[in-house]
Amino acid sequence: MLKIIFLGTGGSIPTPNRGMPSIMILREGERLLFDCGEGTQRQMMKARSGFMDIGSMFLTHFHADHTLGIPGLLQTMSLQGRTEPLYIYGPDYVEEYCGLLSRLGYLNLGFQVIARRLSHGDVIKFKGYSVEAFRTFHSVPSLGYALKEDPKPGRFNKPRALELGIPEGPLFSKLHRGEAVVVNGRTITSEEVVGQARPGRTIVYTGDTVASENFLPRLKDADVWISESTFGDDMVSKAEETLHSTAGTVAELAAKAGVKQLVLTHVSSRYSTDTAPLLEDAKKKFENVLVAEDFTEIEIPMVE
Repeated sequence: MLKIIFLGTGGSIPTPNRGMPSIMILREGERLLFDCGEGTQRQMMKARSGFMDIGSMFLTHFHADHTLGIPGLLQTMSLQGRTEPLYIYGPDYVEEYCGLLSRLGYLNLGFQVIARRLSHGDVIKFKGYSVEAFRTFHSVPSLGYALKEDPKPGRFNKPRALELGIPEGPLFSKLHRGEAVVVNGRTITSEEVVGQARPGRTIVYTGDTVASENFLPRLKDADVWISESTFGDDMVSKAEETLHSTAGTVAELAAKAGVKQLVLTHVSSRYSTDTAPLLEDAKKKFENVLVAEDFTEIEIPMVE
């Protein structure tokens, strides 16, 4: 399973229908949190997404609308008995920020918070996937993140294996891992019974930033790109002034990168009752686009 849950989709100011920025990604039982705006733990409760076993948190930058949910979430985790360490990754200032957390509200946690400062090109390896940090362009140090699964083995051709006289059992596993086996004096290679490797899935999240062609290497053929869309195309000058993006500019970049699906978030409160202008601007440049709402869920299927 690879699922995205949008916990908060507003930009800068909460509205009755949109909380502050936060996204959870669930993969094979693991939970990763990207940004943690005010009220995120309550959004998790409403979404029934779980949060006690979040192992890693990735922060795009340290503006308050992306981070004010962290102290309360940590305190709740501690009150409910968490003992496993929590890793918080982010750009410059992440170590200072995490060092200050214990002084907020006399926060005394029963588990360790481990800060890790990331720079452009840094890669965090997990089992079966990785998260790469890359530079984005906002008014403070900021990062985007590309979650990339490792390539998947090709499909195992069981009828062909049996036809070659390979008995079911451990030899099947060895062949599927890419190893050759010997049966009745004959060497049988993995390529004879295993199809082409399948690419893993990719999710890219860029946080608050001006859309840039520098993102193209990370966006290329991504399954989902989660991008801010604070403004419509009629507010390009405002977007440039505040170092944010418009719906049309990110859609044009999505088309250039061959992204499979574009999801717009960080929606300005001026569109709180009607996001149609954002969707219309984006669809002029790219067809498969969605404006996320709080609690929108997207499950990404395996490549067949």
